[in-house]
Amino acid sequence: MQTQSYFYEENNWNAPFDESLDSENTLIICFGSTRFEDIKDGFENLISTYKKSKIIGCSTAGEIYDDLVYESSLSVVIMKFEKSIIKICSEKCINSENSFEVGEKICNNLFNEELKSIFVLSDGLNINGSQLTKGFNKVSKNTIITGGLAGDGADFKKTWVLVDNKPVSNYITAVGLYGDNIHTAYANGGGWKKFGIDRMVTEAKNNILYKLDYEPALQVYKKYLGDKSENLPASGLLYPLMIKEEGYKESKVRTILGINKQEQSITFAGDIPNGSEVMFMKATFDELAQGAKEAGDKLQRFDYKNKNATCIVVSCIGRKLIMGQKIEEELEAIKDILDNKINLIGYYSYGEISPLNDGTCDLHNQTVTLTLFWET
Repeated sequence: MQTQSYFYEENNWNAPFDESLDSENTLIICFGSTRFEDIKDGFENLISTYKKSKIIGCSTAGEIYDDLVYESSLSVVIMKFEKSIIKICSEKCINSENSFEVGEKICNNLFNEELKSIFVLSDGLNINGSQLTKGFNKVSKNTIITGGLAGDGADFKKTWVLVDNKPVSNYITAVGLYGDNIHTAYANGGGWKKFGIDRMVTEAKNNILYKLDYEPALQVYKKYLGDKSENLPASGLLYPLMIKEEGYKESKVRTILGINKQEQSITFAGDIPNGSEVMFMKATFDELAQGAKEAGDKLQRFDYKNKNATCIVVSCIGRKLIMGQKIEEELEAIKDILDNKINLIGYYSYGEISPLNDGTCDLHNQTVTLTLFWET
């Protein structure tokens, strides 16, 4: 595999393109500004140069290039596979109610016996990430599935995903990677700690939470946030919920996508099952950076050393809001662990998709996830 990364900002690319990487078996992944007009010229340069290549991408809450974080830019990685096959599938998500159906359909379209992994980029707002991943798992529980939800800074108004080289809302795009020579490593880390009392979900439907301990959910959240509640839903990212769901060994973190003042309800990126135990979470700069380091350490169980590889970081906007000017510390912690030959790019998201410890694909929030691709 040949790989190269590029960065576009203020009408300039950081380096000339290597046109020899263009091929039918080249995958280009782009992470860019929600305001597509900021990067339109650069993107047109890209697609006019790499006419044969397959391109996917999404909007972000911050672009990652190497160990730096940018906004209003375009971060790109190009991977030309020598022995592996790639295939792209896109489906429209009418609303969050059909997320399971869309996940199942995409995985069915991509699945065959040679499929080794799937990397998925989804609309960040009009989606139930839990149901999307459950749809994937229904088709194939043995395929490594990673990726994330698109972002829109801290505005929560509109996100885009590339479909046929055009930025559109309400779509999910996934790429399947096939063959015995492609390898995918994955890891995730958090750093959050619980505070306050454990509470019970007493009324919820899918990813909408109505009541905690029989009290209106939004009212309970506002008690914890105090003055910060005026900036909901963005301020809710500072205090996510951890869920202990019956039938699952691992707890999951869920982050807010929106609120309904009339219903006093909160919409999350993934399911909040009735009867589950939840607790509020918080974290410090050092704890979040340590969570990123733990993710990097987990990659050491995979044999990727001395390979030309690409590492895609998908980290949550909540981490970015808390760490502020120190956000690059989590990227530095990851880069210090990886080989120098590895291209590091990624983005800040509204939700991260990565396997649990048992290998089952699931939605994560407030987490940093790593996906590493290489060929042998």
